[in-house]
Amino acid sequence: MITTNALYSPLATDPDLSEIVAMFVEEMPERITMIHQLLDANDWQGLRRAAHQLKGSAGSHGFDALTPMAARVENAATGTDEEQIRRDVDQLIQMCTRVRAGIPQ
Repeated sequence: MITTNALYSPLATDPDLSEIVAMFVEEMPERITMIHQLLDANDWQGLRRAAHQLKGSAGSHGFDALTPMAARVENAATGTDEEQIRRDVDQLIQMCTRVRAGIPQ
């Protein structure tokens, strides 16, 4: 059964890469927790850094859909509009919760 909103990596079909894709997905709850903690602490520099790292690692693991949203958070965290930062983080977190290991069935 395909979860319509799930995000899958095309790299998951590669026998050499499927394990690292699965590890990336397994680590996502920790990333989400860290992003929440940085947001709650108003640690914009830490949030920028976390978003930047996620932007790179998501793309490297085949989750290209996350890359522009992570970039948006990274850019927003350089500004002073806290409401916008929080909206962008919420959208990024929503996307992060949709990443899945394996392939759609």
